[in-house]
Amino acid sequence: MPPWPTPYKAAIPFTMDNLGEAQEVNRGVWPHPHGTHPSITTSLPRILGILDKYALKATYFVEAWSLDVYPAVVHGQLLGRGHEVAWHGYQHENFGGLSAEQEEENFRRSFEAAGREGVVYRGFRPPGGKVNEGTSWRLMRGYGVGYVSPLGELGIGREGVVVLPFEWRAVDAFYYMDTDKFREIRGELLGRDKSDEVMGPEELRTYLMGRIEEVKRTGGFLSVLFHPFLQTSEERFAVFEDVVRRIAEDPEIWSVPCREVAEWVAEHGESFAGDASV
Repeated sequence: MPPWPTPYKAAIPFTMDNLGEAQEVNRGVWPHPHGTHPSITTSLPRILGILDKYALKATYFVEAWSLDVYPAVVHGQLLGRGHEVAWHGYQHENFGGLSAEQEEENFRRSFEAAGREGVVYRGFRPPGGKVNEGTSWRLMRGYGVGYVSPLGELGIGREGVVVLPFEWRAVDAFYYMDTDKFREIRGELLGRDKSDEVMGPEELRTYLMGRIEEVKRTGGFLSVLFHPFLQTSEERFAVFEDVVRRIAEDPEIWSVPCREVAEWVAEHGESFAGDASV
């Protein structure tokens, strides 16, 4: 019997990552005034319009640096529409590569920024997809983070933190980005002969539609992940809307912000026996 609330057969939250230019600023490659990223000024209004059209509430994992830069977006366009704002590092640092001291400083700066802007982070998606076993769980619990969304398996992690994992093949960047990182990931998952192949919207659509059906059959969990800065063509927006429609209009799919799914998992721990692996 599926572990989800009746009448749902699967939990499939719709998520987004990266708000604005935080990562580019961190890498020293943003030459423009802060607060002018085209993903915010051009793409995000259209994205939010699509979510409104299908009454779908999403979780947006937002870098804490961006809270100070885009407060009107965070409060008016995201929280004000009923979407969840969760944490994605201070400036999209690769968490798996941080020392204990760097990670503690990242938590401190991020949650100070959140406090200034009146944002309560209950969830965390570590950039790069990995947590640090020696420090992350303790820090998450100490800062009130109730769930984490890394690569891994669904369940209850250390310190009682719920794990709501993502998978690379359900991420738009896996198909669209031509970087060393994603060439390596494609090579690992598809074979080295496929590592250099940037795929298109149709490949993303085909995979996600099939994966959604599979998750429904198995009573499972899937985190769908899109990046606003990658929605740069009519073809990509068409796939974005098709996926939103598919999830939102299926009465057997529970698609709510990640916070609500995490609360359910925490309250029904007996249905999610065993520690999650990350």
